[in-house]
Amino acid sequence: MVVIAAVDRSGRASIVLEEAERLAEAFGTDAQAAHVLSKEEFVALQRSQVDETGSAIPTGAIQRAATEVAEEIVEDAGYEMAAVGLVGTPAEELINHATAQDADYVVLAGRERSAVGKALFGSTAQAVILHGHLPVVFVPVDSS
Repeated sequence: MVVIAAVDRSGRASIVLEEAERLAEAFGTDAQAAHVLSKEEFVALQRSQVDETGSAIPTGAIQRAATEVAEEIVEDAGYEMAAVGLVGTPAEELINHATAQDADYVVLAGRERSAVGKALFGSTAQAVILHGHLPVVFVPVDSS
């Protein structure tokens, strides 16, 4: 079993990693940071690669790039945990990975999305919460 921290390159990653580590320690299990390279990011990387070299990036290299992003996020936040890179639709990939890992929890954060400062679930967070059928810890984002 494992606690999975769903991370991206936003400032929210450190609070997600902190909570995942806290839960893992409390339950005597491991924590893991998972970053999903979205289809849009994948397409942008492929276009850039084709423009530069004339050939596409092998799928394994894309997955390694996503893992490297996860490792960078963990390192930049000052944590030590396994990093996993996934490619596809973020909510779907997080749910599939968490299910395959028999995750104790998935930890994620939303983002402030309204002009008046209401904190709402982002589309990925909402999809994981509603469709994941697994324990989710939602970390609120301080808007100050």
